[in-house]
Amino acid sequence: MAVSKQKIMIVDDDNNIAELISLYLIKECFEAEIYNDGESALAALDTYEPNLILLDLMLPGMDGYQVCREVRAKSNIPIIMLSAKGEVFDKVLGLELGADDYMEKPFDSKELVARVKSVLRRYKAVPETVQETSEKCVEYPDLIINQTNYSVIYMGKNIDMPPKELELLYFLAASPNHVFTREQLLDQIWGYEYMGDTRTVDVHIKRLREKINDHESWKISTIWGIGYKFEVRV
Repeated sequence: MAVSKQKIMIVDDDNNIAELISLYLIKECFEAEIYNDGESALAALDTYEPNLILLDLMLPGMDGYQVCREVRAKSNIPIIMLSAKGEVFDKVLGLELGADDYMEKPFDSKELVARVKSVLRRYKAVPETVQETSEKCVEYPDLIINQTNYSVIYMGKNIDMPPKELELLYFLAASPNHVFTREQLLDQIWGYEYMGDTRTVDVHIKRLREKINDHESWKISTIWGIGYKFEVRV
């Protein structure tokens, strides 16, 4: 019985780069389709049903950030952003919008394939049937974090959060009073040894604190020189 190949959607307006990526992936037994703009990629999303999207940031018309927002509004398909921009701000913005990884151009073909395989492994680690039937939810006074349906209810109100913010909050809250280093949090939330600045975690914590204030029963605590913990007062 033939095993169906995993499908990769390549969204890049530079057709030479896109073709090269496609060749690398096909060589590794993936199926690949190329789209040169965000609009056509979004239009094909439901029919092509990719297992992962390689998304360039600098696209004509709708840029990669907007494409990422549109995809995340209806799907958790893994996204790896590709960009010639290497600034921390660009990386953090991409990750905050829900990208699973970020690679700078030019990149090594072997590293790209390794990142694709790594993200797909993480995504498949929990089967969809389990995601649907087994709720990942933690609850504290005035706070409910549900990673199954990606919702946060704070003081009785639903709080909008990008996926990575919610995952970070859930991870900390699921292990109360446990101290995690920034490196551990990067590895757990983004699922790989992040090749970048640990300030990514600090930015996400700052945004969480802007949305959720310290409670008399719990708070997100900074452990200076180490990292963070979800502190629960007994």
